[in-house]
Amino acid sequence: MALITFPKDFLWGASTAAYQIEGAIHEDGRGPCVWDTFTDAGRIQDGSSAAVACDHYHRWAEDIALLKDAGFNAYRFSIAWPRILPSGAGAVNAAGLDFYDRLVDGLLAAGIRPMACLYHWDLPQPLEDRGGWQGREIVGPFADYARVAAARLADRVKDWMMLNEPNVVATHGYGTGEHAPGHKLGEVGILRALHHQNLAQGAALRAISSEHSGLTLGTVINLQPCRAESDRPEDIAAAARWDAVWNRVALDGVMRGKIPDLMAERMKDFVLPGDEEAIRFSIDLLGINYYSRMTMKHETGHPFDVWWGDAHCDRWTAMAWPVQPDGLYDLLMEFKRDYGNPAVFVAENGAAYDDVVTPDGQVHDAERVAFLRDHVASVGRALADGCNVKGYLCWSLLDNFEWAFGLSKRFGIVRVDYDTLVRTPKDSYRFLSAVAKSGRLDLA
Repeated sequence: MALITFPKDFLWGASTAAYQIEGAIHEDGRGPCVWDTFTDAGRIQDGSSAAVACDHYHRWAEDIALLKDAGFNAYRFSIAWPRILPSGAGAVNAAGLDFYDRLVDGLLAAGIRPMACLYHWDLPQPLEDRGGWQGREIVGPFADYARVAAARLADRVKDWMMLNEPNVVATHGYGTGEHAPGHKLGEVGILRALHHQNLAQGAALRAISSEHSGLTLGTVINLQPCRAESDRPEDIAAAARWDAVWNRVALDGVMRGKIPDLMAERMKDFVLPGDEEAIRFSIDLLGINYYSRMTMKHETGHPFDVWWGDAHCDRWTAMAWPVQPDGLYDLLMEFKRDYGNPAVFVAENGAAYDDVVTPDGQVHDAERVAFLRDHVASVGRALADGCNVKGYLCWSLLDNFEWAFGLSKRFGIVRVDYDTLVRTPKDSYRFLSAVAKSGRLDLA
């Protein structure tokens, strides 16, 4: 019998993103964001929108009750930048701050630790119209937004994450155009977006830390170990290039104040003197989002001459992502080794599957349960082997608007019926609840 135990103060919970769950995109003074524009342009695969999504804006109390009933003690949510500053800068929308006041107070009343993320992809459209993450002009507005949000909420919210997955924003939003704002700017667009997110993040971290004390400051990066498809030198070099782009520009930026050597020449035209020090910050907590490894090969015609290789895997999610829980263990241990074992938490980990509602009205999602069990076990192994990992938050609490896939992909441990908005906990919810309440994972 294999029994894994977790510390009593270990964080258990779930993560969400404002745009994916809130809905109410035209209510209470919220301004437009790049995903509204992307949707209006017909870029969502199933033709749906986030206009209602899960209607969390009105049903937040019900969703807090789901967190509480699960025995979760932490919740990472994002603040919608266009709710707070409808134009991205300038006039503050009091109604937007009021909403997050209510949400935070509700979480605290339920005994749940609120962990706020400032940017989960909903860039105000007026800022995109001025260049978005392609230019340095966005740094000041992001720092100002951080100041406004913290001034209102930092008396109660002690955990602040700056960005969510800057690598995804840069690659898919500005490099290949699959995500909002939908630009196809290739390698330079990707690297410029990464660098300017790093600069904005550094400015925001300094702004908050200079005005508030007693906070836990950090950020969230999607980290995926990059492996070569084969032992061919060109594949090994391709995997190293992709590791530099996908993992190291963001990670080494904040942790080391360093542009990866493999990208330095490509970034020299827009990395100015003093930038590397400006992007470095001694964060208190790093959120790691993990879904799978990346197995890469050399292939011309793609950014950085890198493309997907054979993952050598026999388990796949409905997103066609490989299921590789051992990769999470490897990632945590490599991070411990390479970065001095700072405090980290798993900020996202989960899977989309084609859930079926059975005649009893339930979702018996055995594949997702197995996915979560295997990944929680990897976290437990890393913890036992000395990794300074503080918690595990699944992605996601609710089925939601899955970006360019619309409402067609379900990641939630709670099912949302998009016609009635009824929430139904799945077997995966009950599984994580049992682990969270007991602090134990029985692998027998």
